[in-house]
Amino acid sequence: MQVFQDWLALWLAQIGYLEIFLLMALESSLFPVPSELVMIPAGYLAKTGKLDPALAIAAGGAGSLLGASCNYLLGRYVGRAFLLRYGKYLLINADKYHEAEALFLRNAYVATFVGRLLPVVRHLISIPAGVFGMQPLSFAAITLAGATLWSAILVAAGYYFGEAAVQVFSRYTHELTLAVVAAIVAFGIWFLFRKR
Repeated sequence: MQVFQDWLALWLAQIGYLEIFLLMALESSLFPVPSELVMIPAGYLAKTGKLDPALAIAAGGAGSLLGASCNYLLGRYVGRAFLLRYGKYLLINADKYHEAEALFLRNAYVATFVGRLLPVVRHLISIPAGVFGMQPLSFAAITLAGATLWSAILVAAGYYFGEAAVQVFSRYTHELTLAVVAAIVAFGIWFLFRKR
């Protein structure tokens, strides 16, 4: 317990709006930093009066948008060209690509918003949005809304539950991540059997 308290004290002494922004940008990119370990301590710090909760939430949402935009651009300018050129080697011909594109774009707003709230998925959802050409302004607005909501939930957890919230999220983040990955794999298998 003392080690945790020392770590928390060191973290809280250093975190500010810029750190929140940069860490949440990493959290939404291909180099994920657990958002729980950024925003929950920020909420706890807000409770002590060292941070403004609204500004902490805004920094988290804006940072997430920056990181997600990098993934979006990667998908749009690298992933799309890669799949169209080399997809045949991955059993993705042009017809399958355009079918997947139409499926994603029919549900793009919901998928992008909800994806911002799910572990693992929130790190990756921006890539298909870019690959399949979701409109940039729509992507930015929905991503910012979802990321800001997630930041607000975590800040509220840190504000109202403090150290206990950090411990719970730290303890169960791994299990929750595995459950989400298992659900995604199960959905993929179901989708393949349904198509056949």
